Amino acid sequence: MICVALPGLVISTEQGQLTGRGLEGFYRAGRRILSRCQVRVAGREPLGVHARMTSADRALFTATLRVTPHGGPDPDVVVERSRCADGTERITLRSAATRHLRLPVEVALGTDLADIGMIAAGAVGPALPAHVRDSGLCWSSPAGTSCVTADPPPADAIASAGLLRWDFDLPPGGSVRVELKVRPEGAGPVRAFLRAATSTLAPALAAGDDARAAALMATSVEDLQALLVRDPAHPTDTHLAAGAPWRCGLAPAEALAAARMTLPLGTRLAVGTLRTLARTQIAQQGPRHGMIPGPRRDAGPHLPPGCTGTEATLLFPVLLAEARRWGLPEQDTEELLPTAERCLAWLRTAAGEGTYLRDPQPGGPVRCETQAHAHRAALLGADLLDTYGRASADADWLREWARRLRAVFRRDFWLDHRGAGRPAAALTPEGRPVPHLGATAVHLLDTGLLGGGVQAPGLLDKVQTESLARLLGSPAMDSGWGLRGMGAKEAGHNPFGHRSGAVRVHETAIAVAGLAAAGYEQEAGALLGGVLAAAEAFGHRLPEMYAGEQRTEGSTPLPHPAACRPAATSAAAGILLLTTPVGIRPDAPARTITLRPLRSTPLGELGLTGLRIAGAPFSVRVSRLGLVMVEEAATGLQLGV
Repeated sequence: MICVALPGLVISTEQGQLTGRGLEGFYRAGRRILSRCQVRVAGREPLGVHARMTSADRALFTATLRVTPHGGPDPDVVVERSRCADGTERITLRSAATRHLRLPVEVALGTDLADIGMIAAGAVGPALPAHVRDSGLCWSSPAGTSCVTADPPPADAIASAGLLRWDFDLPPGGSVRVELKVRPEGAGPVRAFLRAATSTLAPALAAGDDARAAALMATSVEDLQALLVRDPAHPTDTHLAAGAPWRCGLAPAEALAAARMTLPLGTRLAVGTLRTLARTQIAQQGPRHGMIPGPRRDAGPHLPPGCTGTEATLLFPVLLAEARRWGLPEQDTEELLPTAERCLAWLRTAAGEGTYLRDPQPGGPVRCETQAHAHRAALLGADLLDTYGRASADADWLREWARRLRAVFRRDFWLDHRGAGRPAAALTPEGRPVPHLGATAVHLLDTGLLGGGVQAPGLLDKVQTESLARLLGSPAMDSGWGLRGMGAKEAGHNPFGHRSGAVRVHETAIAVAGLAAAGYEQEAGALLGGVLAAAEAFGHRLPEMYAGEQRTEGSTPLPHPAACRPAATSAAAGILLLTTPVGIRPDAPARTITLRPLRSTPLGELGLTGLRIAGAPFSVRVSRLGLVMVEEAATGLQLGV
């Protein structure tokens, strides 16, 4: 059970006691500041009977205890522990006894101040010795100092055993509470975004025939808020951390992709993410000038690692262009436009005299998804340049390059396979196709939003798009829980392979949106239903990936042991999945919005409230017949055709 309010994090088992084993403990900025917190009442450990997440940053544990001798089988003390990622634990004891109880309470505390990466690798030293300070205990190492304070102060604190002790008198039906606070020395309290008066993200709600939609929307918004991080040097700018517990820092490509999927919740996250990454753009002259740097990413068994910096650099102008359509203020767009221009200039330099964009640069393979990202960036980037009167020659070059890319891609990447066509995953540096079918092909359907609610043209023609849609909806790709990362019949397929068969929620959401936009509602609806079923099995908190095992009657999706949960892209994918049936295509500068709902209504009647378009609340409802009605919108926003 992972509670998140970055930079705070707490990992527990369902038993409630923190024993120091495995990953258990409170963390701050990736360091374990408390690994052990074990409660004993009247010399015994309470029996855990229930545990649940109450929000993205809190968990509640309930335990019982029988302390009255000869009182029969019924417990007479209930112990509730409310644990929060901000470093707070509240322990409440309630008496159900018929007489006064004198209850000695002990809390055993300890920590190793270890880094989470070292803990995961099993390279953790012994627990540190404690020393008493004020109303609690402290531990120190070269990594820093961690302190626990207690309210009310303990009657006794024993440093050698790491113990705090109290003696409480409880009348019949009475209760008593102890509050523990743990934090690194010198650190302030965690400011949880999901409890802030004003949020970066709109508090959207879903309601309708399918109750899973409401639960997924609520959990996705909460998880996104829990993963928000401020830029320390620019505290007004926020972005999403990649996920907990493994990736609590900035991952440029994932942060941009998640901000793009959450545009229906407003543009504040987009502008904060864009500003943060603009400050990382490579300014030195050379072949990498204008790139948004990012680490290498494993690409599975058939291809070498790719560069997430390439993806981030191509996503930057796309997010800026689409955020403007959703209502990003002109002042913010103009501020970020020079960074987008440098991204597009890098694209022009990297493509050179050729047509394809290799990844990684130089001499890498020509990846299918990289061409899709580059094509979309060229078209949306050219539209941006024209809108703001930038060099028309640059916009013309981008459009012409995109036109040439479409022509050669449809020829070189399209393969005949068992009577049907399919896109190659990549071309080797020598020009040979890598023929395996993978989920990265869904990016071919993600063409981007232009003005007037029009989707940009894609790399595939109509016949090729239909063939890809059928493949994505086939049993080889659709596991019943979502889209497999690699087809089940492909060499090297592994249902747990994070790039070779596991379901990646982000790619499944892209597939659902792309298939819906292209008119393939049956395939889109089947994938949407599968992810909603998986979300229900995961308590509506979707991990970034899970096993691509085939869904059968009575089965459940299998978690991936290395997956982040929550993760920015999977929480953001929940927003994209639930807004896709409505088909929202805004053009805030033109004061219009186009709606293209799925006529098949895979979720039945669906209402979305609390979205934001053009800086104002937006609410919309789709009936069971596929008819759409706008219930709230910005003044002057017109429904387009």
